[in-house]
Amino acid sequence: MNVTRTLSRSRHDRMIAGVVGGIARRFGWNSTALRIIYVLLSIASVAFPGILVYLILWLLIPEGD
Repeated sequence: MNVTRTLSRSRHDRMIAGVVGGIARRFGWNSTALRIIYVLLSIASVAFPGILVYLILWLLIPEGD
């Protein structure tokens, strides 16, 4: 049986809206490590672009089951 993982926001692995948890689940990555990387990159880019990207992804990525 071939199971395809789709990109959706996580309902169980979430800190705010499940965006990073859903991305981590889709690609099989560690969600905590991905959150740390995302926060560090956001801070390095003066935070605003990271926050904006997160909000856009929150609107575009559907919530998972």
